[in-house]
Amino acid sequence: MTTPGQPLHLHEPRRFAADPTPRAIARRLYAQVAGLPIVSPHGHTDPAWFAGNAAFANATELLLVPDHYVFRMLYSQGIPLDALGIPRADGSRAEVDPRAAWRVFAGNFHLFRGTPSSMWLNHVFHDVFGLRTRLDAGTADDYYDTITAALQTDAFRPRALFERFGIEVIATTESPLDPLEHHAAIRASGWQGRVVTAYRPDDVVDPEHEQFPEALRRFGELTGEDVHSWQGYLRAHRQRRAFFAAMGATSTDHGHPTCATADLSPDEARLLFAKVVSGRFTPAEAELFRAQVLTEMAAMSLDDGLVMQIHPGCFRNHNPRLFQRHGRNMGADLPVATEYVHALKPLLDRFGNEPGFTLILFTLDESTYSRELGPMAGHYPSLFLGPAWWFHDAPEGMWRFREQTLATAGFYNTVGFNDDTRAFLSIPARHDVARRIDCAVLAKLVAEHRIDEDEAADVAIDLAYHLPKRAYRL
Repeated sequence: MTTPGQPLHLHEPRRFAADPTPRAIARRLYAQVAGLPIVSPHGHTDPAWFAGNAAFANATELLLVPDHYVFRMLYSQGIPLDALGIPRADGSRAEVDPRAAWRVFAGNFHLFRGTPSSMWLNHVFHDVFGLRTRLDAGTADDYYDTITAALQTDAFRPRALFERFGIEVIATTESPLDPLEHHAAIRASGWQGRVVTAYRPDDVVDPEHEQFPEALRRFGELTGEDVHSWQGYLRAHRQRRAFFAAMGATSTDHGHPTCATADLSPDEARLLFAKVVSGRFTPAEAELFRAQVLTEMAAMSLDDGLVMQIHPGCFRNHNPRLFQRHGRNMGADLPVATEYVHALKPLLDRFGNEPGFTLILFTLDESTYSRELGPMAGHYPSLFLGPAWWFHDAPEGMWRFREQTLATAGFYNTVGFNDDTRAFLSIPARHDVARRIDCAVLAKLVAEHRIDEDEAADVAIDLAYHLPKRAYRL
């Protein structure tokens, strides 16, 4: 066992090659991107943090409770979510002292060795809070007290951290049913931090979502449209998209089980929608409806200019017992194989060559990088690849993404990095890892004389800053 209280170090050349030649090149490249502003065009931080600018409560509420990357690992080792104070589906919570929950986390921090979570958390502990010993059972209380005390100071309020992290713009993600009052409050406050929203309509698009009937009813009340008719339903989407755009949105996001798209005739779409709203539909009809809505969303994006993102390939809420007790986003989502070439053809047949349309694709199925996604992005002018996502945003996953897409898509048919996180303090750590990996990949190309170092520097800067701004029209 490791002796408690060991020093916590962040080694400067971390993530770079052990070989001195590419390591030296990577360090020179990294020096040119390390201080660039953070562009965070897709994520799930809470806009209420920036609207109210209230102090975060304590270490547990900030670093443990919102982060399913963290508590899913603890759950996998038999620690119930109630022991950590994770909210339940009905809004209640077990009566757990947040310090006690933190002690459980600290006593099991060894479980994260070598994982992305340990990299991000140690970065936060070291750089944000100035801690210099490792987290373990023996240092749990010191960590908790140091972090919680810091959070009560003005320097650790959400807006101050936003500015300290060098965030130029951050996008949150909201349902069409969200009134966006927090975004309105941010605008009215006079604060200069740029926080925009993104349109995520899953709850009014997926007939198999447990809240779909109620969400559809509220969608109609909010828009004044007859959302139980096909044309009224589409008008409601256009109305809410326009509202989101007026509140700063530059993108939409779609978390579908697959990437299936369809191009039904108006009569076919109307009849399918009637089945969906009646509640008498088959799983195949639910999938066809989602597929048709993706194509309708693409048509709307061509009209209103919102960039379209698809995050497919996830079996959500795989653990029914956990879902019933704690609800969605509790670490029980799992990757599944996903096909793109045939699935996207109906949509791309209509919009793949349109200069005013941008579609950003993500995957949880790495086998598609070189076989499907790289070649597709390397051909269609409307199509771009999002970065390694979710289960693959580790250094190895980021490296594989570049390695498998470079030959067919290059660097410039990708969109740089977006952190896609609820864990606010991990954002600079995640961007730092992405920048280091990109610099390491580029250094390898320079060392092999495939590109020159000045070209590599241009690419590194573009990946870190210019490409995400351009892709997301920020």
